[in-house]
Amino acid sequence: MTSYSRRHVLRSVAAVAGGVAAAGYGGLPLAGGTGEMALAATSGGRRGTYPFLEGAFAPVRKEVTAFDLPVTGRVPQELNGRYLRIGPNVLGLEDPRAHSWMRGEGMVHGVRLRDGRAEWYRNRWVRSAAVAEKLGEPYPGPVPDADYACNTHVIAHNGRILTLLESGPLPYEIDGDLNTVGPYDFGGTLDGAFTAHTKLDAEAGELHAVSYSPMWDHVRHLVVDQTGRVTRTTRVPLAGAPMMHDFALTKRYVVLVDVPVTFDPEAAAAGHPVPYIWNDQHPARVGVLPRAGGAARWFEVPRIVYSHTLNAYDDGASVVVDLTTFPAPFYPAGRGTGGPGSAGTPSLDRWTIDLARDRVRTSRLDDRPQEYPRVNEALVSRRHRYGYSAAAAEMFQAYQTVDGVPPDRTFTNALIKHDLIRGTSEVHRFPLHAAASEAVFVPATDPGHHPAASDRPAAEDDGYAIAYVHNPDRNASDLVILAAQDFTGKPVARVHLPARVPLGFHGSWVPDA
Repeated sequence: MTSYSRRHVLRSVAAVAGGVAAAGYGGLPLAGGTGEMALAATSGGRRGTYPFLEGAFAPVRKEVTAFDLPVTGRVPQELNGRYLRIGPNVLGLEDPRAHSWMRGEGMVHGVRLRDGRAEWYRNRWVRSAAVAEKLGEPYPGPVPDADYACNTHVIAHNGRILTLLESGPLPYEIDGDLNTVGPYDFGGTLDGAFTAHTKLDAEAGELHAVSYSPMWDHVRHLVVDQTGRVTRTTRVPLAGAPMMHDFALTKRYVVLVDVPVTFDPEAAAAGHPVPYIWNDQHPARVGVLPRAGGAARWFEVPRIVYSHTLNAYDDGASVVVDLTTFPAPFYPAGRGTGGPGSAGTPSLDRWTIDLARDRVRTSRLDDRPQEYPRVNEALVSRRHRYGYSAAAAEMFQAYQTVDGVPPDRTFTNALIKHDLIRGTSEVHRFPLHAAASEAVFVPATDPGHHPAASDRPAAEDDGYAIAYVHNPDRNASDLVILAAQDFTGKPVARVHLPARVPLGFHGSWVPDA
């Protein structure tokens, strides 16, 4: 690859982070946080041309700090920590026609809960060098290669809070008040790209990642120990430069998914914001890599797009992976709408990889449109019973803008709890325009939560599902706290935020130490 194309790759590759949004700083101002003024200026006043800049996706214009938030209901006393979620929030938009939702600068939204109170809400842009310049702030220290304001995930590990992107840029560390500390390279032990989706094996104390880059002929499985250092790197040969947005982890294996979404060097050289395409010539495969060492075994799978992992576990000679998938084809760069496009909505599936018989059995667990599946994090890599996913009508309508596939206005807003042993589900529904973001499970860890049974292990669903949900009556968002064991019941609490949280990507509960 030439140095010219490498520069274009480093500049544009960060755009892939979210797929498988403008502030008034130096760009078009937004009216009322809805994007209508910017859209009218570029599309003749027509609505719907840029769905990822409108409605639930519209970026917010400013950073907000608010204390002593009003609450309907009660915040559980045992919830002491921060709920953090990140997403793209474009800063300084000059031309929506050249914008991609997935390239928006990352903004973290956080709520601090303590002793039954909602102490504060904050939202902050991640201060990459470019963001600092747009905000007129100094950037301390040297600028790393492929620098970007991470926008896809925010996690905690080894006492640090890290914002993540994939395929090139370093993570950015933030502090407990969401201020940017700086780029983080795991104490100098990270060589090259990181990932947006890590998996923590809580029993082993290991943080696992699978990283990729369009400039590599392989992907890398990384293991980060409890001290925050990369202790092992395994390179897995892989041709065609596919997007590897997520992976799965079991006690014995790392599960890699090679899908027909591949890097397009011509698009990168031309400066396209998302240089990845649907590639009919690329196979769809799943690879099983032993954690103890050895080569990956590859198996053919249907031509779909692997979106996100719910969880995975070993079952005798088989590996079971629960995941969301999009039907083929899938267009990371979309069709001129500013975001990705698909041929259909994502569903919850199960892949059973039979290592003894060299085959993969696929089944549909739930065909309702849903995304962002999550599990009780203590069970990552172990057998699980419950999973949680989100249905946001505006997200599915925006994705359904591929030519010939009209939006389905019957989509609803909901959070879904799956019982994967019984094969049942419970749905907590929200009103029209009440867009629901990803739900994170938070265990009820307070020993006094069940005083009469404090000596018994907690049930897998003993805790809370928490998510940001738009409140159309206030044109702002609520942090909704549901009791996981009373999922369809009235929320335990609604924390009323002073601002809107746009539809975005992923987040974490960061408990107090």
